[in-house]
Amino acid sequence: MRIVVSNKTGVPIYQQIEDQIKAAILAGELQAGTLLPSIRQLAKDLQISVITTTRAYHDLEAAGFVNNVQGKGTYVLGQDSELLRETALRAVEKGLQEALDAAKLAHLSAEELHQMLDALISAGGKTDD
Repeated sequence: MRIVVSNKTGVPIYQQIEDQIKAAILAGELQAGTLLPSIRQLAKDLQISVITTTRAYHDLEAAGFVNNVQGKGTYVLGQDSELLRETALRAVEKGLQEALDAAKLAHLSAEELHQMLDALISAGGKTDD
C-alpha cells in the first residue's frame, strides 16, 4: 500500500492518510489481519509528524477499521460488508448535502444539478448500476 500526502489539497494530512487507508481496506487491498506500518515508520516515510500519524491511526481505530495491539502494532480489522455499505452511504449523503448547499448558493436548478452529476459520472465517476 502506498500513501501519498499533499499540503496543497486543503485536506488535513491526517485525513488524507485515513482516507487512503480506508479506501485500501474497502477495496480489499488491505485484508483483515494485515499489519500496518508503525506510527513512527509511517511518519518517517511520509516525512511528517508522529502526532499526525497518531491522529490518523486513532481515528481509524475509533471508526472500527483497525485495532491497535499495544507493543505489537496496528492491524486491519475484518469489515462487515453491510456496515461498510452504511458507512459509504453516509459519506455519499454528506457529500451530496454539501453539493446541494453549494448549489443553493449558486442558484442552480435541479435540472442543472442532474446534468452536472450525469457529466461527472460520464467523465469517470461511474457507479456499478
